Amino acid sequence: MDLAFIPSPSVGVVHLGPIPLRGYAFCIIIGVFVGVWLGNKRWIQRGGRSGTVADIAVWAVPFGLVGGRLYHVITTYEPYFGKNGHPLDAFKVWEGGLGIWGAVALGAVGAWIGCRRRGIPMPAYADALAPGLALGQAIGRWGNWFNQELYGKPTDVPWALKISSDPAIGRIGGTYHPTFLYECLWCIGVAALVIWADKRFRLGHGRAFALYVAAYCAGRAWIEYMRVDEAHHILGLRLNVWTALIVFVLAVVYLVVSAKRAPGREEVVEPGALEERAAAEAAAAESAASDSDSATEADGADGGDGAEAPVGKAPAAKSAAEAEAEGGPETVDAAAPSADADAKPAGSGSTKKS
Repeated sequence: MDLAFIPSPSVGVVHLGPIPLRGYAFCIIIGVFVGVWLGNKRWIQRGGRSGTVADIAVWAVPFGLVGGRLYHVITTYEPYFGKNGHPLDAFKVWEGGLGIWGAVALGAVGAWIGCRRRGIPMPAYADALAPGLALGQAIGRWGNWFNQELYGKPTDVPWALKISSDPAIGRIGGTYHPTFLYECLWCIGVAALVIWADKRFRLGHGRAFALYVAAYCAGRAWIEYMRVDEAHHILGLRLNVWTALIVFVLAVVYLVVSAKRAPGREEVVEPGALEERAAAEAAAAESAASDSDSATEADGADGGDGAEAPVGKAPAAKSAAEAEAEGGPETVDAAAPSADADAKPAGSGSTKKS
């Protein structure tokens, strides 16, 4: 008897009237938004404009969805074009079946088109987007949980995934390794690794993206080996295991060669972005200085209306009045020369020096 396991959802789709809301589709959409959000933050940090990542994603995402579906249909063609297959089912993306290899490959073509239109170096864009891609994959993998698909070998570990039986598609109920969860956690670790390495070593010219690819492939190879869904085998290994191994080697080779040929990081990733940011900061600083000067002038005007000046004259006026009252006219006449002397302009007195 299993005392603990991860339950699978009873349904993978909820109908809002005639509109089906599918968990798989929601996971993909949320993953895309998270990836673009993080990529935008990193792009701005690299010196690019806000919104550029989203603009290029308009090209990359559709290409990626088409590429992911094509890879899945080509490598698992039997349900669509085999005996008793249904070719129209190849278009039912919402039912699951997106190959990450095709998604990244054709998505890169879409990103290249978007970068070329904006005059942006493709490697720099890929570096900024790399951790976001990993996080997007981590979220997207939960779509497999909603569809109860792509699980691993039978197991009774406490974190086993409970799968319900479905004779219509030949699914046998039981508890299995939650490979979707393993890949989710692995992708989160890949994102953290790329962010750390990028800060530590200032990766540029596509090397952050290459690190993401290599790290993902390393995890995908052993996770893929655990899966029990049908797949083509070559020399005893699943096709996706071979794909992961080959792409891993290519990514490592690129890391080494790129570090030798183009060390360091791009100084400019988007033409004009740094100048616009400097101009905006200068305008903000000038506006703040102007506000500060206005406030200082206002404070000075308030101080000039006070009683500070009259206070200095009050004793003299009071002394004259008291002198007249106390000492009579003579005292006032004695004080008059002093007042006249004060009224003479500079240089009008005696030339005698003491």
